[in-house]
Amino acid sequence: MEKSENRPYGQHHYVEIPTSPDATPIRARRGRNSQLAVALSLISLLTLSTVFFAIPNINFPACHKMRGKLGALLSSPKGGETSVLASSNKVPLEAHIMSKCPDAQDCLQKLVVPTMERISEKVDFELSFIASVTNQSSDVHCKHGPGECIGDMLMLCAQDLPFSPEGETEKTTRMPTIRSLGFANCLVGQYEAIPDRALVQNCALQHGIDFESLNSCVSRQEDDPNNGDLSGLALLRQSAVHSADLEVHTSCTVRLDDSVWCVRDDGEWKNCAKEGEGSQVSTLVEEIERLWQEKN
Repeated sequence: MEKSENRPYGQHHYVEIPTSPDATPIRARRGRNSQLAVALSLISLLTLSTVFFAIPNINFPACHKMRGKLGALLSSPKGGETSVLASSNKVPLEAHIMSKCPDAQDCLQKLVVPTMERISEKVDFELSFIASVTNQSSDVHCKHGPGECIGDMLMLCAQDLPFSPEGETEKTTRMPTIRSLGFANCLVGQYEAIPDRALVQNCALQHGIDFESLNSCVSRQEDDPNNGDLSGLALLRQSAVHSADLEVHTSCTVRLDDSVWCVRDDGEWKNCAKEGEGSQVSTLVEEIERLWQEKN
């Protein structure tokens, strides 16, 4: 599946999946008294308080799978953004995670981010999320509770925010990957604290992402698909269905050129390509270089 900086996720069908027993739903419908509805209201309050909102019933062990039928900080280089090559034939690289999962932290910091630091100009990167959704309601179930749903939405919103290059106010593109991935990696680096306001603000500041725009995206109640103006919840539903359609259930699963490259599961690398060497940054970089040559 080819991706571009300006392309939203494609059209996905919504398939019913069983709810994980330890997952807590987030709901967009107004007037429904649920823990996730409360969590959505809390994100709006992030601009008003410096308090960390502790959300009950969040578990951290065994975060690596969402059961069901479906289921080092990256910093901007001095002098501006990484240059984008003229060719659009970039190599698709995708990481599927849960934001409050230690395997996601290891995966980004030990493999994905170091690889992107070396070869991002040849990669079409996407960060996707694992959660459960159903076509029976607007609920989204995140394995580690409402706080994880908010973390997922923050990262998706950062990835989806419009961006105007310096000096080109009339030209708007999608947020550069070096910024959105850096922001996500910053949050995952302290995943236990997500969605602490101070953490979110600090990570946004470090990577040149407007906190107010993030908060607006996550707390938005209405969507405008015609203008590509989607709420964080809508982005999370799309991302969750996307991962489920690919039968990806483990955080973290890295996919390269539409195939599973490596999995970080329960603190270990598993099912990695190149006879297990795929967990090494140099091996992944070499494969991206090879694929780039084939495509160009």
